[in-house]
Amino acid sequence: MSTQDFTAPAGTRIGHVHLKVADLDRAVAFYRDYLGFEVVAMYGDQAAFLSAGGYHHHIGLNTWESKGGSPPPRGSTGLYHTAFNYPERKDLARAIVRLMELQYPIGGASDHGTHEAIYLADPDGNGIELAWDRAPEDWPRNADGSLGMYTRALDWDGLLAEVGVTIDRR
Repeated sequence: MSTQDFTAPAGTRIGHVHLKVADLDRAVAFYRDYLGFEVVAMYGDQAAFLSAGGYHHHIGLNTWESKGGSPPPRGSTGLYHTAFNYPERKDLARAIVRLMELQYPIGGASDHGTHEAIYLADPDGNGIELAWDRAPEDWPRNADGSLGMYTRALDWDGLLAEVGVTIDRR
């Protein structure tokens, strides 16, 4: 089999992300209290594993090589962001309302045609995308049938209306 004949199977998925953090308690508090993940295991004061819905873990956090460390400098390689995809649009809206209630800074928001996304950073500077995917049949397509993703302003009013929240724009 040649390398050009190999493609990852359609059912392939990314199972979890494991992040190096400077302060385990601070990182656990963010992913638990702000994003709603549940702690499923702690390994002393060095590592924690968190989950949504009882999965063994979606997020691993550790200080093995990073305790007290600083975020990587701009212009260096590394993880750009981790995306957490919510099953329903209203679930993304609930997450955004939670962050707004806690006055957590949101760095950006976009509609990419295939999905809606909110961007922020965790306390260690790791990029996070909170997203909801549209059904594949609703994805934008170019004339040749290829994917026609774009970046447009997010419809905040429409998203928040999913959970009965309005924004006062005065």
